[in-house]
Amino acid sequence: METLIGKPVDSAEVKEVFRLVSLQPLLGSTNETILEAVLLHSHGSLYGRGTSDDKGQVLAVLNAIEALQELPVNVKFLLEGMEEVGSQGLPALLEQQNTTFFSDVDYIVVTDTPWLRSKPGITYGTRGNSYFFLEMRCASRDLHSGGFGGIIQEAMNDLIFLLNSLVDSAGQILIPGIYEAVAPLTEKKKKLYEGNEYDLDQIKAKYGIKHFLYTTKEELLLRRSRYPSLSIHGITGAFSAPGTKTVIPAKVIGKFSIRQVPNMKPSVVEKQVTDYLTKKFAEQKSSNSVKITHVRGAKPWLSDINNPQFLAARKAIKRVFGKEPDMIRVGGTIPVVTYFEELTGKSIMLLGIFGPDDATHGQDEKISRYNFIEGTKLYAAFLHELATL
Repeated sequence: METLIGKPVDSAEVKEVFRLVSLQPLLGSTNETILEAVLLHSHGSLYGRGTSDDKGQVLAVLNAIEALQELPVNVKFLLEGMEEVGSQGLPALLEQQNTTFFSDVDYIVVTDTPWLRSKPGITYGTRGNSYFFLEMRCASRDLHSGGFGGIIQEAMNDLIFLLNSLVDSAGQILIPGIYEAVAPLTEKKKKLYEGNEYDLDQIKAKYGIKHFLYTTKEELLLRRSRYPSLSIHGITGAFSAPGTKTVIPAKVIGKFSIRQVPNMKPSVVEKQVTDYLTKKFAEQKSSNSVKITHVRGAKPWLSDINNPQFLAARKAIKRVFGKEPDMIRVGGTIPVVTYFEELTGKSIMLLGIFGPDDATHGQDEKISRYNFIEGTKLYAAFLHELATL
């Protein structure tokens, strides 16, 4: 969801907020409550499909509006339900409405981001995402390993070779030039991470992680937000069912993505990936066919934390929670943020309220009751602070 916000109510100008309420498919869950999208209150949290991403945050804003009764600023809402499948159709709608619905909007607030811990945070940057399909084919149909094993170059072997060449065991991307566009880290920017609250042991325990690649909070937050990363997500076409099967798949498709940071352009990343994989595949001297597809490229986003609405949000957090917020750059991607900013030229801020252990898109997705109630107060206070600008 996005909220669009403008000047105080006696003005013709408007301010704006946006929230995303679409859901990811939930695989492997045996929790019937979660599967049936029923809300369950347990141990101080609200469990259910989309409670943190993003129905709970949408409801918190609506509750804040209801509680205020008389709004200190004009507010427009944009609720979008297709973010998890690429927000198809949204860009065209935004272009159509840019000179009408959005014409009197001053600020855009997206409520789709987490806190690092129990301390509230304001997000001022996201990474982008370039997603790739790597297709390998060795035959026109699946083959039996008893008849063809050892006498052909198998598609799966070539695919594994290429996937294994993308990133090393320390998490460093091996594609030449991929880090060239990354901005140098200044001492001023580094200090923004020092005050952030982030409990490595808590995250390890929650998700069953034995070891992080970095030992300090600052290193981990830096690496997951202001440097690119590469993740391999899966392989289609390969046998994956329980039991055994001795088939040689004729065609397999590997899926991986690169999270980009500011100054990295999807078109440049696409060329770097394509050139590198083409060269590596030539080393195999394979007769198989390879196809590299750049499925989508979402740009990264970075805002100025000294913009007026950021100052209003910081005042609101201090008013509700009695403390200064974490200033956060997240590792995820919200494609519509960059598109909104480029299209409208408006200042955008991400002011979410869900926690780092809320398991968004997961089997036991939740939102803390504390975050929900205090977050509702935060949104109300933010509108009041915004009216004083």
